[in-house]
Amino acid sequence: MTARRLSLIGLVVAGSLLLAGCAGAGEPTSAPSASGATELTGTLTISAAASLSAAFDEIAQGFEAEHPGVQIAPISYDGSSTLATQIIGGAPVDVFASADENNMDKIVDAGLARGPQVFATNTLVIAVPRGNPAGIESLADLAKPGATVVLCASEVPCGAASQKLLSAAGVTVTPVSQEQNVTAVLTKVAVGEADAGLVYATDVQHRDDVDSLTPEGAEAVVNRYPIVALTDAPDAEAAAAFVAYVRGERGQQILAAHGFGAP
Repeated sequence: MTARRLSLIGLVVAGSLLLAGCAGAGEPTSAPSASGATELTGTLTISAAASLSAAFDEIAQGFEAEHPGVQIAPISYDGSSTLATQIIGGAPVDVFASADENNMDKIVDAGLARGPQVFATNTLVIAVPRGNPAGIESLADLAKPGATVVLCASEVPCGAASQKLLSAAGVTVTPVSQEQNVTAVLTKVAVGEADAGLVYATDVQHRDDVDSLTPEGAEAVVNRYPIVALTDAPDAEAAAAFVAYVRGERGQQILAAHGFGAP
């Protein structure tokens, strides 16, 4: 009987060790919280269009507050074409938010993402230095002799939209510089290096160093902003959750407060 009992005890111990080994074989991407719900963990790397900087900084804070196990690295803001080139070149990115669908298509065509979703819209305004010293009142004024105008480069979403708006109005502008993102355009206008520039309506919100006016036809040139979690995102669950947060009620409230239109 003693030998039999020892044998049974040995089998139970061996089975327990085997189960413990199986349980520790994989490293989960999420962990159960005290309430039993799945808690997201990991670090998110996000690339987003420059025009999203203020809104996405606030969105990131809100997301981290809801998911304390997730840390969002400082978001990389730049022109969408620059960010798309970096991602295609191998930059490790979990989430990409573009200011237009054309640059997002480059990521999808490269096989790096599937099913991007539009989460916001934006339109253009004419930004001028505070007080509008050059007296710019319309798109036609941008072509006046002596007027110094700065635009986004044509490959950048704000540049493509600017060319579409000017072309529809029959206005030809020779800019003194073409910038790689909309933030650079607004900065040059704000410091008085240009009489005017075309930027997004969201860029002039809550600014006291520039004035702006909405040009005729602006409502017909609308930029649609898509977002996607990259297919090989290292933290796939957290990336998908961030996309859902941006498109969800709280994310949309923040975007609206910063002047973005609904998808």
